[in-house]
Amino acid sequence: MAETAFAAIPQALREAVRGVAILVEDVPDEETLEAMDLQHPWELTGLYRGTPLTEKTSLGVAAEPDMILLYREPILVEWIETGEDLFRLVRNVLIHEIGHHFGFSDEEIARLEGEG
Repeated sequence: MAETAFAAIPQALREAVRGVAILVEDVPDEETLEAMDLQHPWELTGLYRGTPLTEKTSLGVAAEPDMILLYREPILVEWIETGEDLFRLVRNVLIHEIGHHFGFSDEEIARLEGEG
């Protein structure tokens, strides 16, 4: 479903995130939860790890590759609790994390999530 959701986002956005790994994991690991001060793994549906494009320089070398993580169990819990369409939910989490890659504001991300 993550692949289908990625294919459904605007082409310009897809092309602009070439080289960013998109991974699906069951839940965030303990280190991530601690770093984000979260008590339960179901509190986090997705995460962008890397350096936003707005902070990258042409001379710098990334310490780690850019990646987007989608967390399957928290997404399913949100789907069950809200009744939102599962595909739309996965797509919105993906777009939200892509927005962080671009260094977008929360308002810009919300606008992207509303498109399509």
